[in-house]
Amino acid sequence: MDPDMTNRPTDRRRSTRRHSIEEHGIVSARVRPGKRIIIVDVSARGALVEASHRLLPGIAVDLQLETAHRHITVRGRVLRCHVARLRASSVSYRGAILFDCDLPWLVDAECDGYSVHAPESHPGPSIGEQATRQDV
Repeated sequence: MDPDMTNRPTDRRRSTRRHSIEEHGIVSARVRPGKRIIIVDVSARGALVEASHRLLPGIAVDLQLETAHRHITVRGRVLRCHVARLRASSVSYRGAILFDCDLPWLVDAECDGYSVHAPESHPGPSIGEQATRQDV
C-alpha cells in the first residue's frame, strides 16, 4: 500500500472549530420551525450538528442560536447528513451546515481568508470581467 494513502488527510478548514459551550458560547440551538439540535462543533463558517430528525442535503435552513448575550438566526445550507446512532427507541442524525454569513463572535482574527464585496457595493465589471463576458 502506498504510504501516502495511510496518512490522514490535511485539514483544509479555514477557521477554527470550537467543540464546547465554553469555546463557542451557544447554549441552545434549533432548526426552524423549532426542532431542537445539538451543536457538535461550530466555526464562524459552519456547524456540525446532531438532531433527532433527518436534514436533507442541499436544502436551506434557518438555524436559531442562543448564547448568554444574544439570540441570532443564521441561514445556511445542509452539506451532508448521515445516521449517527441507532437505538431501539430513536435515531440520531449528524449533519454539516455551511452558513451563508460568518458568525461574528467566532471569526478568527488570524484568519487568512479574503472578503468578497456584496453585489450592491461592487462599482461595475472589472477589466477581466469585460474581457470574458460573452454577449448573447
